[in-house]
Order: sequence, then structure tokens, then C-alpha cells
Amino acid sequence: MTQAAIEVRGLSKHYRLGTGPQGRGDLRDTVAAAAARLRNRVRGRTPAATGDAGGGDEAQSSERDLWALRDVGFDVQRGEVLGLIGHNGAGKSTLLKILSRITDPTAGEAFIHGRMGSLLEVGTGFHPELTGRENVFLNGAVLGMSRREVADKFDEIVAFSEIGRFIDTPVKRYSSGMYVRLAFAVASNLEPEILVVDEVLAVGDAAFQKKCVAKMRSFADEGRTILFVSHNMGSIQSLCDRAVVLQRGRLIGGGTPAEAVRMYLAENAVEAADLADRTDREGHQRARVTSLRAWSGDNADAPGYLLYGEPATIRVGLSGVTRGLSCILAVYDGYNRPVCRFASKAAAATDTTTDEPAFLCEVPELPLTPGGYHLNATLHDRDGLADAIQQAAELTIEQGLMAGRALATPQLECPIAPRHAWAVPNGPA
Repeated sequence: MTQAAIEVRGLSKHYRLGTGPQGRGDLRDTVAAAAARLRNRVRGRTPAATGDAGGGDEAQSSERDLWALRDVGFDVQRGEVLGLIGHNGAGKSTLLKILSRITDPTAGEAFIHGRMGSLLEVGTGFHPELTGRENVFLNGAVLGMSRREVADKFDEIVAFSEIGRFIDTPVKRYSSGMYVRLAFAVASNLEPEILVVDEVLAVGDAAFQKKCVAKMRSFADEGRTILFVSHNMGSIQSLCDRAVVLQRGRLIGGGTPAEAVRMYLAENAVEAADLADRTDREGHQRARVTSLRAWSGDNADAPGYLLYGEPATIRVGLSGVTRGLSCILAVYDGYNRPVCRFASKAAAATDTTTDEPAFLCEVPELPLTPGGYHLNATLHDRDGLADAIQQAAELTIEQGLMAGRALATPQLECPIAPRHAWAVPNGPA
């Protein structure tokens, strides 16, 4: 049986909004608490702080009470790459801070079996007054490495970070991108057995993100453990062995990366657009658009959220079907610029008919890059314009995979990214 590298048991974290630290505590209490934290760190264990996390939602005694985490439990096996997904405010960062010993839980415990390197928000673990060089050695000491061990890795760290000119500059003068470069270089090159990486990689440029993903892949190929937090669904699917989903502080499920992504989209779905009562429309109205719903794959329970590169379905509900009726769906980006359109009038060999009063548009591989879009819907028949509605539905495109290829970053300047393949030259042996 594979031993777990991370064991999380019933973690809960409570905050009291709008107040300072709870309890005043004297010097003796402060020293005792610090000693207890040090003792648990040596044992590889996160302690359960005092406080009641039990009960249900009734424990939310007032609007000031916030449970960032509530009874979260899971294991990460040695050599496993586990993805952690959820919208902002789901509790991901709080969980990582507990695992990284930055904060204590209100209840529950976590066991870390192995040396862990963490890359959380920009600047975590760095002392702003120290230089990059000094912070590298400081982080190595925190990980339990000797000065000689860090020195042996130092040149490799600097080369990976690509900030050699500034290595002797205090990090308080670094840009956020420089912080991330050095932080990832330190976290990934000081040979931790467990690597925890937050969405902070999004701060770096596209080339460095690609470099980091390649490093994490090689890290995973060596059989090390990774806990990876990302909003990039393509990276989750291409890098992770398994994924779990956090929603409002609770772990709602998980499974394969594809299963977790479907759960994530379903939990955050938006209501399908009800257009029956819209009056800002044109046309003779003998045929009208009454609803518009779009989803990825067979995930019809998650309308409004689609995945780049995945099959997509758009359903246009109708009231009345007239002779020669056709439908046009025009896609616009967040700047109201036309991106593409889907038209039923130009028939294809794969088109079919249905008895239900609706158009179904099937897109085998959605080429829209991540971002926000809207659809304009238009109906035409033999008498001309039947119905037209501007901004009939909003779409959010999440990162996915196109033929196994994930986009490095959302391409706002290029909203279309079609299926493609490359032949690349072999590098030096």
C-alpha cells in the first residue's frame, strides 16, 4: 500500500471578521503556543488550535463569523500530483497556508510526511530586507538543508530564475515577476519531497509559466508529490493524476481531473438565459427565441461555463417554427468585437432534424480561448427577419485541452485558437 505524503483530517478554519486577534494572552501563553507549534513542526504535524468547529451551519453565530474551511479531509499519496480547484473564496489558499505552517487550523489536523517546498502568494517566505542570495540560503535553512547543500544548488537556482543580475539586490525592490521567478526556482530546486504550488504562477510571463510547468512535470516524473492549485483547467487536466473541488470552504468531491472539472463547472453554473419576456428584439416575431443554453460535452447541468478545446452544445429554444427557419449565433468578446458565428442556413452533410422546437448547434472542438463572451441570436425565414436579440446569453470559457494541448495563458489578443500540431527539431543529446 502506498504511504500518504499528506494526510488531512477534518480541517476547519474560523475567522472573526472586523476584529483583531482573539484573546489577549500574556507572554507565558505566547511562548507556550510558539513552543507547541515548533514541537508539532518537528513531528511533521499541524496542530489543532482551540476553538469549536463542530456543528453545522448553525455555528455561524453572526455575520462576522467566517468559516474559510469546514471539515476538510483527503490524502495525497507519495508520487501523486493532486489538483485543487475552486473559485476565489473557496478556501484553497487557507488550506495551503495551514499545510505550509503559515497559519494554524481552528480544528482538525494535517500530517506532512517529507520535506515540503511551498510557493504561495508572491513574497511568502522571503524577508524583504535581505538580498535574493540571502533569501535562498534562508529558505534552504527553513527546509532543514545545510549551507553546503544550498550552495551546491545555488547556481542552478539562479540560472532557472533568470535574475542573476539582481541576486544581490534586496528583494523588496523586486517586481512581482522577479519574486515569482526566484521563489519557484528555490521551491523546486532545493529537492523537496513535496511541492505545493498556488496560482501565483499566473503572475509570470508565458515563457516562464511554460518553463515552470515543464519543471513540475519532470518533478512528477521523478516520483515526487505535488499539490497544485490552479484556475487553469487545461493545466489541471494535463498535469494532475487526480483533483478535488473546494466550494465555500467544503470539499465537495473529486476524482479524475476530467471528473473534477465537470463537478467544478456544475457547481458554478449560471442560469440559462430566459428570453421569452425580452422586449428589445426585432423581426416579425412569428418565430421567437425563448431560451438559450450552452454547455461543454455531456455536462448539460453546467450551462454558461464551457471549456476550450472540448465539445460544446448550444441550444436555442423556440416559440413557433416557420417555413425555411434558420438560426445565426454571433459570438462577441468582452470588448464587443465579433469573434465568430455559427449559422444553420448553410447546410452540411452532418446536419440533422429534430421534432422539438429548438435549434441544437454542436461544436466538436470549441476554439474560443479562456475569457468572457456573449451571443447574439438571430432567426430568419422565407419572409425575412423573424427575431433578433442582442446579448442573448453570456458565456465564460475556461481553460481546457485541444488535442492534448493546453494554452499557456488566455490569449486576449487572439480569441480563436484552432486545433493544430507541430513538428519540432530534436534538441542536443
